[in-house]
Amino acid sequence: MKLLTGNDLGSGDVIWWTGSGWSRHIADAVDVGQDGEAIAHREEGARRVNVPYVVDAVAGPDGPRPAHIKDRIRALGPTVRPDLSLQPADPGAGSWVI
Repeated sequence: MKLLTGNDLGSGDVIWWTGSGWSRHIADAVDVGQDGEAIAHREEGARRVNVPYVVDAVAGPDGPRPAHIKDRIRALGPTVRPDLSLQPADPGAGSWVI
């Protein structure tokens, strides 16, 4: 499984490709397969994402999980204070389509 990730241009937030846009929640991410690099190139060219890249992941009961620890940490949100981590139930942390 391959996921596409990058950073939101406006906020700097970590975002994940959903198949039709970007989300702050990794649970919304879809497998990009062999199309990841092409999608990354197109989205970066359209200025919808900063420095997109493809990561290996595994499917899990709660959604995809990045294979590498760096991207698992990125998926959880800020690490400096637990109260700042990304909570899926936060109304202000919803998905958006760009």
